[in-house]
Amino acid sequence: MTLEILTSESLLPLKHGFFTRRGGASSGVFAGLNCGEGSSDQSEIVAINRARVAQAMGVVPQNLVSVHQIHSARAIKVRQTFEEKPKADALATNTPGLALSILTADCQPVLFADVDNGVIGAAHAGWRGALEGVLEATIDAMCDLGAARGSIAAVIGPSISQHAYEVGPEFFDVFLAEDEENSRFFANGEDDRMHFDLPAFGLHRLRQAGIGSAEWTRHCTYSDPDRFYSYRRTTHEKEADYGRLIATITL
Repeated sequence: MTLEILTSESLLPLKHGFFTRRGGASSGVFAGLNCGEGSSDQSEIVAINRARVAQAMGVVPQNLVSVHQIHSARAIKVRQTFEEKPKADALATNTPGLALSILTADCQPVLFADVDNGVIGAAHAGWRGALEGVLEATIDAMCDLGAARGSIAAVIGPSISQHAYEVGPEFFDVFLAEDEENSRFFANGEDDRMHFDLPAFGLHRLRQAGIGSAEWTRHCTYSDPDRFYSYRRTTHEKEADYGRLIATITL
C-alpha cells in the first residue's frame, strides 16, 4: 500500500505532509506507518517506516530530524542533525535539506512555513504544550532565524476533535485559571464532564500570535481508525500500545 500524505495549499510549494497510518510495515495494534521509536513496536520496522517517510520527503533518513517530546513549550533552532535527540516539542530551521518532524496520536501536529524568507517549523502541541506556549515559542524561534511573523503560515494536522475529547472539571479549571475566556473552548457533557476543543484552542493561540494564516485540516484522529492512531481510542479499547503519526516539512 502506498503512503497517504495530507498536505495544505498554505504550505506550498514546500514539500510537507501529515502522514496517515496507511502504507507502513508495522503489524498488530501498530498496523501501518508507525513512526514512534518510543513505542513497543519492533525498532527495525519503525526504522523502515521512517525511511519510507524520508524517501517521500526527498531526504536521507538521518536528515529526518525529530526530538524527544516531553509535552513542553520548548522550541529549538536546528542548524544540523544531532546524534542524541534533545528534549523539546518544537523545531525551527532555515537550513535546506533538513526535514523537521514531530509525532502525535491525538495531540496537534503543527507545521509552519515562511516561504518568502526560507524558514520552517514543526510543533507537537498537546493541551499542556499549547497552554504553556509551544506554538508561540515555535514562531519566536522562526523569527530568530529570519522569518517575518506576518508571513508565517501554520497548519494544524489530524488531531482529536471536540466530540471525542471528554475531560473532567479539574481540566476545565486549569484553563479557566489561565484565562476565563478559555471557557469558549469547552462544551457541556454528561454530569460534570466537558468536551474540549483542542484544535480551536490551537487556532486561537496561533491567530493571537499575529502570524499570516492558521488553519486545521479538520481530520479527527479518534474517529478514523483506518487512517489515524489515537492514544485515547487505544485507552478506551484497552489495547497494549499505540502507533505514532508523523508530520514533517522541509525547505
